[in-house]
Amino acid sequence: MKYYCRDIDLEIEVSEELIRQLYGLGLKYYPAEYGGILVGKYSNDLKICFIEETIVPKKNRSSRYSFERGKEGLSQKLTKYYNQNPQLIYVGEWHTHPDSTPTPSVTDNQAMKEIAECDGVKITSPILLILGITRSKCTVGAYIQHQKRLYKYEQQ
Repeated sequence: MKYYCRDIDLEIEVSEELIRQLYGLGLKYYPAEYGGILVGKYSNDLKICFIEETIVPKKNRSSRYSFERGKEGLSQKLTKYYNQNPQLIYVGEWHTHPDSTPTPSVTDNQAMKEIAECDGVKITSPILLILGITRSKCTVGAYIQHQKRLYKYEQQ
């Protein structure tokens, strides 16, 4: 699946297989929210982000209307991706919105700002995928925190 943000001329590519995987993970915890991090790589000109994999936390806090991703074990898994060939890196976050739209909440907006400004994160424009899920359907919203603003991608 391809997503394009006309405002800043950036693109995301993510396989339908990975979206099905994220949806399946979300259904395991439905009707609570669930999520993880996204790993991938960028084109040489940094215009396209290829989202390849997800890493899910060992522990998290979730409820019907919130998800707080844990950190335990993520660093070691990210290091393995970083050291493999081809190299994959942290590119952003994903989570579900059960029985709701894939639109960022105020909490989502704040979290993306904090990630972009965090010294420990080596990415200034993290991607956010939100999956609006029901037991029978999944819709995807794709966003990027870029220069202190959250931009929406449109599916191509």
